[in-house]
Amino acid sequence: MDTLLIALRACAEPTRLRILALAARGSFCVMEFTEILGQSQPRLSRHLRLLGEAGLLEREREGANVWFTLPPPATLGGSLARAVLERLPEDDATLATDRRQAARALAERARQASESFRRKGADWDEMRALELPAGAVEAALLGLLPPSGLGRLLDIGTGTGRLLEVLAPRVSAGLGVDASRAMLALARSRLARPGLTHCAVRLADMYRLPLADAGFDLVVLQMVLHYAEDPAAALAEAARVLRPGGRLLVVDLGAHARTDVMIRLAHRWPGFDDRRMRDLFDHAGLAPEAALAVPGVLEVRLWPAIRVPALADRIPETTP
Repeated sequence: MDTLLIALRACAEPTRLRILALAARGSFCVMEFTEILGQSQPRLSRHLRLLGEAGLLEREREGANVWFTLPPPATLGGSLARAVLERLPEDDATLATDRRQAARALAERARQASESFRRKGADWDEMRALELPAGAVEAALLGLLPPSGLGRLLDIGTGTGRLLEVLAPRVSAGLGVDASRAMLALARSRLARPGLTHCAVRLADMYRLPLADAGFDLVVLQMVLHYAEDPAAALAEAARVLRPGGRLLVVDLGAHARTDVMIRLAHRWPGFDDRRMRDLFDHAGLAPEAALAVPGVLEVRLWPAIRVPALADRIPETTP
């Protein structure tokens, strides 16, 4: 009862309610909260601390910034925060002003991230850079997966978060990880829309995911492995966080001989053929399923696999 009372007291303050309403729209850092709400950083830091201690906000440090978002709906804090927010009037003038200010902050975040990529001469949309049929690839991916009930999704190398957006209606929760802060800024802007609040992103190394074993039902690596220095290690780590019987899906370039593409976009591998992918899956304890090809300037292939249960998971305990 004490935990519930602490959470209820933390909610019962105008600024903290406004913070929760914003956090329900996506992740924000302290500086963005100060700009949106027009309050000082020390004051807002105190509110954020109280909400965090009450379990109503989650914080994730990323370099110099700390990002705040609502906890998952299955937690006490996450369910309570959402229940309170459902009772806020949609036409409240203060909340409407906050939403407008938040939209400006998100637009500025996306602009700065895009400018960063342009200054470095990079194209963050690799599908576009390679003139690949992105729509056909997404359709093929959706066709390989059930229309609902996918459970918890992990998108490794999430980039701009497009895959999280596409799969959001089919999953209970989605997490995207990427090693680029600029990419994550774009992804957070994409996900700060209604219907996507159960999806989030965080900074992470795909070789050392800061995630527990067997925590996800579906793991996807889209256009990631051809950049990997060690694809086997990346897939082994992906398999580690996948539950036994869970599904892994690799979407990547088929084997090709386009050295010009590799040099221009700094690819580590010239795509993969089915035999190579089967070997990688076998090394990671994954059982491959039938692959699917999407033709284009370069062929894109989709390789699904199932995590094979460990021996201890397959053999039931017996009573002597």
